[in-house]
Amino acid sequence: MKQRYLISGGGTGGHIFPALAIAKKIKKENPDADILFIGASDKMEMKRVPEAGFPIEGLKIYGISRDFSIKGIWKNVKLPFVLMGAMRKARKIIRNFKPDIAIGVGGFASGPALKAADQLGVPTLLQEQNSYPGVTNKMLAPKAKRICVAYEGLEKFFPADKIVLTGNPIREEILNLKRKDPKAYEFFGFSPEKKTVLVVGGSLGARTLNETMAEHLDEFRNADIQLLWQTGELYYKNIDSKLLAEQDEHIRIMPFIRNMNDAYSMADIIVSRAGALAIAELAVVGVPTILVPFPYAAEDHQTYNAKALSSRGAAVLIPDSQAKAELMPALMDLVKDPERCAHMGEVLRTFAQPDAIDKIYSYIEQV
Repeated sequence: MKQRYLISGGGTGGHIFPALAIAKKIKKENPDADILFIGASDKMEMKRVPEAGFPIEGLKIYGISRDFSIKGIWKNVKLPFVLMGAMRKARKIIRNFKPDIAIGVGGFASGPALKAADQLGVPTLLQEQNSYPGVTNKMLAPKAKRICVAYEGLEKFFPADKIVLTGNPIREEILNLKRKDPKAYEFFGFSPEKKTVLVVGGSLGARTLNETMAEHLDEFRNADIQLLWQTGELYYKNIDSKLLAEQDEHIRIMPFIRNMNDAYSMADIIVSRAGALAIAELAVVGVPTILVPFPYAAEDHQTYNAKALSSRGAAVLIPDSQAKAELMPALMDLVKDPERCAHMGEVLRTFAQPDAIDKIYSYIEQV
């Protein structure tokens, strides 16, 4: 009899990519398994999951609005009814699919999906990427059989007897990436003879990084450095056409990079936000990195993530408020200091947890 796995969560790449890594691991170990995703109907998982070859059902769901305009208040008034509708649909999906386990990775949709699964007698497992858990996983934790975490000290949020320290799952193509792969340079139209800087502000982009890059494109050209810049799709839609016209042999501007393994393969220096998944991948890649934490993350956890690396010399930390003034000078200092870059890469690799997906899969099978 085929095993059936339900996976739910999303909203950002920080939730979606771990979910896809888990799904691919399940398929690798159990090719006959049936896997179904449940996501939020208007979020990026509805596009990314089918692109990866997995079916997905969407729930109409959103979180509490912190917008105190009439529109935001009205959204909050409607939210209980939206949640009830999402629960009804989730129960229907689960009754039809009959999963053996429901796996939650955080994000709006995993709340009603895993709550419905628990009500219907399906065992649940959570995967928490961050040092400060989201509201959904904290709400679901008491009923979960296991909670796979990437940071120590989460007993203050979750039942201690359910926590297992596994690390964050890394996409297989990144675990197996080949540094300085000629095919990567060919794909992006870059030269392997020149240094390459990768700037990526997470799957949704980062305004501060985007505005800083937009002001300094000539510096990359003048230094004969190649820039691969992921803007995020929202920023890209509104980007000045003059900026896009500035692309040449030194500059590539993209809304979203699907083949991140190729981008990492080329990168000599990386500029990134400090989300948990980003840090897990950067540690495996082991390239000198400048981290600009998103300042509005819950409990400022991105800054804590970044400090864990910068305090050991594994990365450079620049606060978001100082990035426009300090990012480019720090970046150019690194370009001119290959010994420091080599040391940073070595220290960063000591944070890598390449076997996280194996540990998570073993707990999924136990549940």
